[in-house]
Amino acid sequence: MPFETLTPLSLVDSPLFGQSFVDDDMRAVFNFRAYVQRCVEVEVALASAEARLGVIPKAAATGIADAAGKYEFDLDYLQRETANVGYPILPIVELLSNAAGDAGRYLHWGATTQDIMDTATVLQLRQALDIIVLRLSQTIAALRILAKTHRDTPMAGRTHLQHALPVTFGYKAAVWLSSLERHLERIAQLKPRLLVVQFSGASGTLASLGDNGLAVQAELARELGLGVPAITWHSSRDSMAEAVQIMALVCGSLAKIALDISIMMTTELGEVAEPFGQHRGASSTMPQKRNPISCELIIAASKMVRQHAGLMLDAMAHDFERATGPWHLEWSAIPESFALTSGALAQASFMLSGLEVYPERMRINLNFSRGLIVAEAVMMALAPDTGRQSAHDLVYAACRQAVKTDKSLYDILSETKNVVDFLGLEKLKHLTNPENYLGAASKMVDRVLANSD
Repeated sequence: MPFETLTPLSLVDSPLFGQSFVDDDMRAVFNFRAYVQRCVEVEVALASAEARLGVIPKAAATGIADAAGKYEFDLDYLQRETANVGYPILPIVELLSNAAGDAGRYLHWGATTQDIMDTATVLQLRQALDIIVLRLSQTIAALRILAKTHRDTPMAGRTHLQHALPVTFGYKAAVWLSSLERHLERIAQLKPRLLVVQFSGASGTLASLGDNGLAVQAELARELGLGVPAITWHSSRDSMAEAVQIMALVCGSLAKIALDISIMMTTELGEVAEPFGQHRGASSTMPQKRNPISCELIIAASKMVRQHAGLMLDAMAHDFERATGPWHLEWSAIPESFALTSGALAQASFMLSGLEVYPERMRINLNFSRGLIVAEAVMMALAPDTGRQSAHDLVYAACRQAVKTDKSLYDILSETKNVVDFLGLEKLKHLTNPENYLGAASKMVDRVLANSD
């Protein structure tokens, strides 16, 4: 089938759905043309490094670089030969070598296919991580604004989808924020392990270059701005796997945010809403609908990246010095996981930057149980006088009575002699106001914001 007639099959490449899941910047990093160019870049850098060390003639390196700068690959030929060989490097080398003339005799000197492909992938990952860091920083900036703006905006905290204790919306946003900042740390820690050259020859010993092997490896790394590994890593894929695990972690944190927001957007709660746009989140049949589209896309992306994370763990089981299959799993898992993560971050940044927050609705929901949400506050105030367990039993009974009689917790407790005798009505009124039981929520927000300055 001619190259240009290939029809996209996957979601990330779909003309219909792809734009929702993958941003253009990451697509530019991982598309097939970019990959071929990265492979050529590695070949040119290798020739340059070897020429400086006297391994190949300087004229050969110049000729290879000149040819690479001008040559346009026959994509149909690349497609056919890659399908035949199993890898694209042999046809790339064949075509570029012919284009370089006599200099082409020295192309790919001492290298093996995986050296070029792995190093090309590392170059892509360096670009990709920069995009992820940028998208993370944009999302973090949006969360910082939400946390600061709503530092003291009270709302119901929920556990097991039930009212638990009061929190603030700024506290919730700061919890989200803290996880994304940890991912920035993880990426910074990953880079020295991941961004290293792969150049070690057929079995990883650099035997074809004799005594020059390690010097060429170091010079190639310098040429490309990469680190030098202590030993060959082409059958030890932990750093590649780690990169995808971090993408899965980022998406997991985004999915938590998206799940919270989508529930808060339910008609019954109505505490927040995604940014409004004409027909965004609309239904084809129900005119009133405003669905959490960004949340849905983020949650879907997180599940797909999680699958890729598992795939990368499978890809770590390489047999001997070069694997029979596991490496190929990375060709799908790495670009798609980074593409989906970047797209999810773009959705999150958009959503959080324009998130509509409804503090009054939060207060209404906070007061929905008419004081039951702060039953712990009364219990802890009684405990020094009655003992904790007795206080718990006393307040527990009052809560059940309040639910049964459809009264507020204050109404029931104000008629409970044991409670009034110890606390008094004024203190009881204060204790049963949810906005008075926010603990250190606001101070925690301040601490997160200070740490992320």
